[in-house]
Amino acid sequence: MTRVYLSLGSNIEREKYIRNALQALSALYGQLMLSKVYESEAVGFEGDNFYNLVVGFDTALDVQTLQTQIKKIEDDNGRVRNGPKFSSRTLDIDILTYGDFVGVDSGVDLPRDEITKNAFVLLPLSEIAPEESHPGLGVTYQELWLNYDKSKQKLWAISL
Repeated sequence: MTRVYLSLGSNIEREKYIRNALQALSALYGQLMLSKVYESEAVGFEGDNFYNLVVGFDTALDVQTLQTQIKKIEDDNGRVRNGPKFSSRTLDIDILTYGDFVGVDSGVDLPRDEITKNAFVLLPLSEIAPEESHPGLGVTYQELWLNYDKSKQKLWAISL
């Protein structure tokens, strides 16, 4: 079994699509580790605020199969793929890490670089896996968060 962390985000009917994603992920992968849900401003474009969180679970699936299942969950929840890269979306699910793998597998670059770039990924990841180390950097997520420039992006915990 491999420990996997995913980031989830939505800024269209946020609560509905985050709940839908969590139900689908739980049905496929069983018990999920869940961070708090955070609200943050859109990054890279003008748009409504996002809800974001990180989930973790153990799986025997390979990266390609996992990616295919995640994209189906997005598609089942109205994800539009022909728009600009930085745009509003019903649901965005990304594989952040796949165990300690570093590299490209089935077109997925791991660990995902958003871990160190975006507070809405790093904070929730550091919350559920504080003592785990970033596969490429060898530094814990808690250490990465403590050293992150928190003036770059604003986010706040919310209740769903």
